[in-house]
Amino acid sequence: MGFVGYPDWLAVPGSVCRSNELAPRPGQRLRETPGPLPLMEQVVEELAQRVRLSRRESHRKTPVTVALKENERLFGDSAVGMSIKNPKIALRYFQDLLGKHIDNPQVTLYRWRFPQHELVKDERRQTVIFKLSHEMQYSPEEILGMVLNYSRGLAEEFAEQPVKDAVITVPVYFNQAERRAVLHAAQMADLKVLQLINDNTAVALNYGVFRRKDINATAQNIMFYDMGAGSTVCTIVTYQTVKTKDSGTQPQLQIRGVGFDRTLGGLEMEHRLRDYLVKLFNKQQPSKDVRQNLRAMAKLLKEANRLKTILSANADHVAQIEGLLDDVDFKAKVSRQEFENLCSDLFQRVPGPVLQALSSAEMNLDEIDQVILVGGATRVPKVQEILLKAVGKDELGKNINADEAAAMGAVYQAAALSKAFKVKPFIVRDAAIFPIQVEFTREVEEEDKSKSLKHNKRILFQRMAPYPQRKVITFNRYTDDFEFYVNYGDLAFLSQDDLRAFGSLNLTIVRLRGVGGSFRKHSDYESKGIKAHFNMDESGVLSLDRVESVFETVVEDKPEEESTLTKLGNTISSLFGGGGPTLETGENLTETVQEEEESQAETGKEQGEKPDQKEGEGTVSEEQGEEKQQPSSMQDKAEAVPPEAERQEEGEKTASQDPKEKEESGKEEEMSKSPGDSTATKVEEKKPKAPKKQKLVDEISVELSVSDVLDLLEEELKSSVKKLQDLTVRDLEKQEREKSANSLEAFIFETQDKLYQEEYQFVSTEEQREEISKKLSEASNWMEEEGYRATTKELKEKLSELKKLCRSLFFRVEERRKWPDRLNALENLLNHSSIFLKGARMLPEADQIFTEVELSTLEKAINETVTWKNETLAEQNKLPPTEKPTLLSKDIELKIAALDREVQYLLNKAKFAKPRPKKEKNTTKTDSGKNATAPPDSEKVIPPKEEKGEDKPEDVSPVREPPIVEEATLGDQSGPDTGRD
Repeated sequence: MGFVGYPDWLAVPGSVCRSNELAPRPGQRLRETPGPLPLMEQVVEELAQRVRLSRRESHRKTPVTVALKENERLFGDSAVGMSIKNPKIALRYFQDLLGKHIDNPQVTLYRWRFPQHELVKDERRQTVIFKLSHEMQYSPEEILGMVLNYSRGLAEEFAEQPVKDAVITVPVYFNQAERRAVLHAAQMADLKVLQLINDNTAVALNYGVFRRKDINATAQNIMFYDMGAGSTVCTIVTYQTVKTKDSGTQPQLQIRGVGFDRTLGGLEMEHRLRDYLVKLFNKQQPSKDVRQNLRAMAKLLKEANRLKTILSANADHVAQIEGLLDDVDFKAKVSRQEFENLCSDLFQRVPGPVLQALSSAEMNLDEIDQVILVGGATRVPKVQEILLKAVGKDELGKNINADEAAAMGAVYQAAALSKAFKVKPFIVRDAAIFPIQVEFTREVEEEDKSKSLKHNKRILFQRMAPYPQRKVITFNRYTDDFEFYVNYGDLAFLSQDDLRAFGSLNLTIVRLRGVGGSFRKHSDYESKGIKAHFNMDESGVLSLDRVESVFETVVEDKPEEESTLTKLGNTISSLFGGGGPTLETGENLTETVQEEEESQAETGKEQGEKPDQKEGEGTVSEEQGEEKQQPSSMQDKAEAVPPEAERQEEGEKTASQDPKEKEESGKEEEMSKSPGDSTATKVEEKKPKAPKKQKLVDEISVELSVSDVLDLLEEELKSSVKKLQDLTVRDLEKQEREKSANSLEAFIFETQDKLYQEEYQFVSTEEQREEISKKLSEASNWMEEEGYRATTKELKEKLSELKKLCRSLFFRVEERRKWPDRLNALENLLNHSSIFLKGARMLPEADQIFTEVELSTLEKAINETVTWKNETLAEQNKLPPTEKPTLLSKDIELKIAALDREVQYLLNKAKFAKPRPKKEKNTTKTDSGKNATAPPDSEKVIPPKEEKGEDKPEDVSPVREPPIVEEATLGDQSGPDTGRD
């Protein structure tokens, strides 16, 4: 104790924040919301246009807008207000620019939507930088880092504990460069990212968690249609229960198909509506052009957002803005039909993601059980109408929170990944929608003996491949240094617009150094190829773990010559069963068989790859110990063993157990055999022993060259972190100064008012009040003339000086306010204590449970307290009210505590005291009440009572019960007095 269509939610273990989106969900959101289970306290922050957060303004969401002034940063509503006053410094929707080169169509679209911002090029990375002034230039990653840091501050304030870890949801269509950019932003904010989870996966997880009981072995196919402000995503998810090795039968969700449209969303609808309002205003005011005024355009965009929301529930509405341009008011009536006509081409694109999702899942609409709406823009009636026709269902599901579903799913994932919480397992099988392949070129010999270069491609991760997953590609024909390329695969399923916005199709150039030296170093070994180990982690980020050169050779076992003593011992042992040598041979055989199984499995893999190698170098395989389809369980991160590996392990176990079984059965046979027969058996057992194979791995050095968007250098990252930290320190110092200035002003005004209140005038003289009033006036004048440039230290010193001056006055007033309650409490305690003491002294001597010393001590405490009260009150009455009082509230509290302690001691003693036994009366009654048969009866009763010695006094005779009841009644009578005290 954690942030659609863009990096969305950050789930931070450690606190709870609530949120709710009123407007359509923008491209990227930052949300904070409570977890679905009582045992979870999680903060979820969604990176988007809205921060869903229980915040200082008591709203459930905060706009993700950053206003950067020369000496101040504003976030949330304050930044939105600044976007109207000064649109150039208020940055919104900046997440669209993450991981993009400056020539990307997404950057061009951003410039068209927000022409007030100046975007310049980062010369080294070719990315975008916001230029607010010559000194103030920030990258999108830095802006995002500011938002994450601000949101983390709100979370920490709410949770009252530090927040360091986060789960951030990102759009499913984010490529490698965009995902790395989000990780860089989190690093700048000093957040440890536990996982980047796709927003559609988080939505599906939230849906499944709350419907765990409805999931069974029968597969259910659910389609989620998510239209936010910046993009639209359609996802097909299959739910069913599966058997796991560790947790038994558990529910599982599998992403089957995904379709998306990066630019279809509510923001584009708002811009269409804004342009329509611009047209209406220019028509009303022909002499003016509202497009030339940035503030007026910002007001129109804000009104377009409000109008779109209202038209979702009303047939028409009046748009109105006071003083839009040159004090001219704007008012125009807009109908829903006009709005739908403006966005008709956008509505035609609504079915597109559905068809893409069905195609990637290789399914048809008849296999879809339900279609569920997600995202704010799905509230537009026309979107629902067209989508309903496209899917051919009777109705659209609206049974999840369209705004908070992804945030809730991220919360569950954050709790599962956090060590502080334990949640029920829910297996998640996410999928990477962009295929990744390895490309390399090698020299081949043609039929005419001429040599040519052949370009080869090997698929590393297929489209919709599950992750996290590790893959190994083996190069068998290279004996010297070489290079290969990691690129995206076939992206023909993307539209032309999405393909242009995708960016570079090349990821990394991998140059291997030291291959030739490794081969020369191990020339006596058989090469098993150059193996490159790739890993796509839980965040969907691809990395090259290592590259190894693998060699293998056969090692012959040379049996050690046995000494004469050993031979003699073995011969003697064989006479009594021959177990010694046979057991040793069996153990060695077991080890050999295990190595042989591994070698055969690896050899089989290599042999299976040979047909491909004839056509081209490089074979892709699952890494040993990894499963082909690694289901990502949120509870258990352990990777399952693939079926082949399981079979291999079973084979190894069987092989390891067979020698022992043979050994046991052989022992019985050898008992009846001669020594010669035993020797023959040993020879037969040694025959199947295969030669050992020794495997050697040599690390190969790797040089990586990024081909898409260059990563930040270590110096650049440190510079960005320092820049953000300096801004945070400056903001904190500014907040501290403002707090000090407000405290000083508040003290001046409150104290000036108090000087005229009756209770303050009663305890102060005219001279004292005049002196305080004079100092307050001087401080007020100082605040007006010099306070605006005073430092925090000066403001605090001025406040401390005034408080010191007024301390005695405030003390006298505060004491007089406390006197009535404190004195009344003391008087009540004295009365109750006196009554208790009187009752205790009236007890008969036979029933007395208190000693004379105890009662005298209480009486002395009562008398001393009464004397102190009377004397102190008399002395206080002699003093004028303007003097320091002698009767202090803290002294009264001490007297109350001391007297109460004495009373409580006696009450506790009475509560647990046992009555004194009356031996004479009990003996008389027993003797007179028993006949001649009494001794035998008592003899029968005594033995069991001796087993429970502590109960013997109570159970000797029922005659003792009445005294017990009487004493209990006395104790009960003192109880209420205790309670009243």
